[in-house]
Amino acid sequence: MNETATGFLARLRQRKLVQWALAYVAFAFALIQVLDVVAQRFGWPDQLERILILALAIGFVVVLVLAWYHGERGAQRVSSTEIVILALLLAIGGGLLWRYERMQPSTNSPIAAQPNPVATTTNVLARAVPIPAKSVAVLPLSNESGEKDQQYFSDGLSEDLITALSQFAGLKVINRDSSFRFRDSKDSVQAIGEKLGVAHLLEGSVQKLGDEVRVSAELVNCADGSTLWSQHYDRPYKDLFALQDDISKSVAAALKTKLLDVGGAVVQNDRPPGGNLAAYNAFLQGEFHAHRETEADQRKAIDYFTDATRIDPDYAAAWAALGGTRGNLAGNYVGGSEAAQAWKEARAAVNHALRLDANLASAHAAYTFILFSADHDWKQAAAEAQRAHQLAPDKGYLTLAMVQGALGNAQQAVDLLRHGLSTDPLCAACYDYLARFLPALGEFDEAARAVRKALEINPERYFSRMQLTYVYAMQGNAAAALQAAQPEPPGVWRDEALAMALQVGSDRPAADTALRTAIAKDSGDAAYQIAEIYALRRDPDNMFKWLERASRNRDPGIQLLLTDPPVLRYKDDPRFAAFCKGVGLPTATDAKALP
Repeated sequence: MNETATGFLARLRQRKLVQWALAYVAFAFALIQVLDVVAQRFGWPDQLERILILALAIGFVVVLVLAWYHGERGAQRVSSTEIVILALLLAIGGGLLWRYERMQPSTNSPIAAQPNPVATTTNVLARAVPIPAKSVAVLPLSNESGEKDQQYFSDGLSEDLITALSQFAGLKVINRDSSFRFRDSKDSVQAIGEKLGVAHLLEGSVQKLGDEVRVSAELVNCADGSTLWSQHYDRPYKDLFALQDDISKSVAAALKTKLLDVGGAVVQNDRPPGGNLAAYNAFLQGEFHAHRETEADQRKAIDYFTDATRIDPDYAAAWAALGGTRGNLAGNYVGGSEAAQAWKEARAAVNHALRLDANLASAHAAYTFILFSADHDWKQAAAEAQRAHQLAPDKGYLTLAMVQGALGNAQQAVDLLRHGLSTDPLCAACYDYLARFLPALGEFDEAARAVRKALEINPERYFSRMQLTYVYAMQGNAAAALQAAQPEPPGVWRDEALAMALQVGSDRPAADTALRTAIAKDSGDAAYQIAEIYALRRDPDNMFKWLERASRNRDPGIQLLLTDPPVLRYKDDPRFAAFCKGVGLPTATDAKALP
């Protein structure tokens, strides 16, 4: 070792630089552990934790400089003045880092990247639980009939198996919307099992040839890809229901579970009471189109469900589906007199379904939607939603959460959604409503994570981009809000999102122009959102004016009133209580208002 290196090492020992470095690292590591515990206990945002860790890194450099300086003087004492200087440097450095992070485009923004909708499905927003051994997801059975128009049949058989397996005690079964996202997936069974939170997958194929049905089914262990059970069936089409029962019972036997005791539970299925296969076939085609999100498909679904009820007038599930789809058409696709007629026909169909079968969960769920969206009968809607959830615990949680949120029970709504995500981990709408209710509990960062999860699952959801914009606007982050709003396609939701984003920025002329545009173009469809924009502007007079218009329009947005932090700024205004009374809502809420 040459003289220069030897001298340098001697100076390091003299200044005790290594000891200072090790002591600081030990101190910082212990402090980070304490900060992590405190942050989880008090719900600190992730950004604050990152800032504190980066500030400690800056402090490490400062400590090394002080160690060298004092070693040069031959003393290892730090004066009170230097301690103050160190604290100031840490504070200034942390502040600069905070400003830098606020100025950067969000790396979590759905605009920054377009991830695979199912690439990251670990449910960080639901309560983490181990994957139970008795758990299964039914992947959509592949259509081997050689004709695309037979897809409805294989999908219908897959859905029936999901419903049938849900009747078995202690068996976790993933809902349709989540498991069907893996249609034709190239992921391994291990990856799919992890993303859905199950230990087993049921997969296979269906081929319908005239009066014959051929089904191949296989139950796979996700951990190692081994097959627990497999079977090949060739049956007459007239034996379809017996075939479905055979498969579900064989899977349940392989997983060592038994049918639920009929005590408080009522077996649910979508079969016609008389076993009419023509009616069932029409029902399956209606379900196929009802799950699609276009007006044309909703109208096709109505036609098929009408055929099913014509073929078998006692087919309660078909009547319920007919009422639910007519309600969906009225609430989301048409307006005016056509909507009024559709609501009337929806009520008639659902009431008939309940007369045929008072214990049909889908009928209670459809009735909830009508009471909630058209009638604003919140209390009766809550009772119907509770009954639907009781009859089919793995379904209906989203509707029940929405009703609880409308009644001002934000925490109950969040708990329901988190629980529901255990069996429906890829439910984009669930994450959207989590993002809607979490700000009411003061959890803005978690709300942003929830809505970004919704966009991972479905990057095209307008409601998700709108909600992400609103979360950032409530936080006062104008740049992030504008970034979230801009990719929205032209139309009412882009107008509203841009107006929301601009209200919390510094460009007042742009904010005024955006608001005028939204009012001029969209006042008939978005009265409640315009009221929210005025709430962001701190203009209660105009906010209450637009709330009244929303009430006259039967605007579905009114369901959000009691969990809307900007609007709740004015909950002590006498006009707020008067409005709640007018629309039949309570005034009490566990939601937090924005300051």
